[in-house]
Amino acid sequence: MVAVALPMVLLPARTAHAAELTLSGGRMDWGIRSSFLTYITGPVAQGSWSLSGGAGSIGSGRFRFHSAQGTYDPDTGTVRARYTGGVHFVGHREDSGEYQLDLTISNPSVSLTNGSGTLHADVRSRDRDTGRVTQSSQVALASLALGGVDLRGGSQIVLTNVPATLTAEGARAFAGYYVAGDPLDPVSLTADAVTPAADPTPEPPAEEPEPEDAREEDAGDAREEDGEEDTGAELHDAIVDWGVRRTFREFVTGPIAEGSWTLGDGALDGGALFRFPEGRGELDAESGTARAAFAGALHFTGNDLDLRLEAPTVEIADGTGTLSADVTTDDGETRTLSVVTFEASELAVEDDLVLLSEVPTVLTEEGAEIFGGLYAPETEMDPITVALALSEEADLPALPDLGSEPPAEEPAAEPEPAAVPEPEPASSDTDSGLPTIPLLVGAALLLSLLAAGIPLWRRRRRSAEPVGTAGDGDPHGSDPTGTDGAGAAAEGDDTPDPGSPRKDPRSPAAEP
Repeated sequence: MVAVALPMVLLPARTAHAAELTLSGGRMDWGIRSSFLTYITGPVAQGSWSLSGGAGSIGSGRFRFHSAQGTYDPDTGTVRARYTGGVHFVGHREDSGEYQLDLTISNPSVSLTNGSGTLHADVRSRDRDTGRVTQSSQVALASLALGGVDLRGGSQIVLTNVPATLTAEGARAFAGYYVAGDPLDPVSLTADAVTPAADPTPEPPAEEPEPEDAREEDAGDAREEDGEEDTGAELHDAIVDWGVRRTFREFVTGPIAEGSWTLGDGALDGGALFRFPEGRGELDAESGTARAAFAGALHFTGNDLDLRLEAPTVEIADGTGTLSADVTTDDGETRTLSVVTFEASELAVEDDLVLLSEVPTVLTEEGAEIFGGLYAPETEMDPITVALALSEEADLPALPDLGSEPPAEEPAAEPEPAAVPEPEPASSDTDSGLPTIPLLVGAALLLSLLAAGIPLWRRRRRSAEPVGTAGDGDPHGSDPTGTDGAGAAAEGDDTPDPGSPRKDPRSPAAEP
């Protein structure tokens, strides 16, 4: 059994009646319920799960939601934060192709005050008896037990392993698979408070820009002088977001490859995806063609692994898009290869922007060579987002904001009274000079939970060896971890066989 300590941290005093602060940036890590994930991918439901909205996965049993937005009152300790991203579960496929179990949980939020809290989320679910699909906004899914922790007086919210219990409304959202009071996986979250900025000094008026049509005419004249044909509008900016493949990332950092990745040349890490910026090229929306070259490099290294992708390009024609890149493998040779293709049947311009958001991708034959036979051609890879801006006024999609890293850990003072077990290492203040709230569920709370009869499941690590079952777009079973998108045996599950559903004491037999 794992006990998490409540550190004794002294925070600098704040002035009276501090202004409410805006929260911007942060993450929430939550596994929903480990036995539910195991059941979804087990032999009974034979289902899978998939991610959307930039959500990522942490290990084998938790999902990461990003870009916290909300408010924090340092005087009262009230926190309201909403995160972005979703996870979609399906199982029990019917002859019609529909799924009896169909549940989406997205955009979770937390409301914390007076030592307790509630986790809400947007929920879309299908009733397992009637088949009726319902969609609700910000359903109160779970009650959060903070153990009386004082949230007042900080600048960064950090909560780790907060116990969560299913509410009555949450039980209805789960379409009857669970009842109110059932334990859910613990919740960890961060959120950064933004200090109000001073009023900016007015800047002198800028020179009037050259009319847009005049700039386009000049660009057209230049192309004519160079002997080029005017085939479309020049891009002002562009980005492409792509995560390669979720389970490949897990394989790289797992116990087999024991590796990592690095970004360079302007590439950015969005948690569950990589962003390649500074796109330059042309777009002809009427003919449905586009071409853009991007900056950035992505380098994977590990045991028997050395793969570098850089200077990606996107070409769209005849309703199909192709992502290519300069690829360097462990033999040291660099080649320009097509990596994945995706559907791009229409290039609609809205507010000077063409946006193809989270479009499914499949591996090309050349792409399959890049991964050394791990994946066959036509294997589904991570979705791609392509945004092509025609003017400065066009708004490119924001990169997922994971916020500041949680404070580095250091030993905490031993709490009083002495009868309480010695605490484990706890978080320290950040080096920003601003006070931080490192808040972890304490040993005293753990004892109270045991007294109340709430089961705490001992965590174990899932084996990284392939289980011979592919999922979520890998019909060939070639995933290094063996569980792409299916989230097989989840961390925190006590079942002897990771492929079998756990018989929950409060759930009917053979159900999650």
